[in-house]
Amino acid sequence: MLVADDDPIIRRLITSILTQAGCTPVVVTDGREAYRLLQTDSNFKAAIFDMVMPCLNGLDVIRYMHTEKRLMRIPTMMITSERDISVMTNSFAAGATFFLPKPFTPNQFQTTLAMLFNSRVAAK
Repeated sequence: MLVADDDPIIRRLITSILTQAGCTPVVVTDGREAYRLLQTDSNFKAAIFDMVMPCLNGLDVIRYMHTEKRLMRIPTMMITSERDISVMTNSFAAGATFFLPKPFTPNQFQTTLAMLFNSRVAAK
């Protein structure tokens, strides 16, 4: 599971929840790092991206993923504290599988995570 978020508190929360769910998260702090990982590794079961990050935002990473056939199959979740409704619309248009606004509760994240995993199974 690839996670890219520049907020250390969110990274810790997501890492904790993913670890409890039996996942091994690969956590990076910006979109450029996520992009570099995706160029060399397409075996992620899912990916979670913050919308607003330094260097490269989550929306651009998802757009990149949908230009590469080997990455298109990876379900993605966009998380953001942006309040503009167009962010959600743009996320889905770019190819995001799920969208979760910040702040979110651990339960909300776990529920969305379960849907993300189920979408991967359904896509097989």
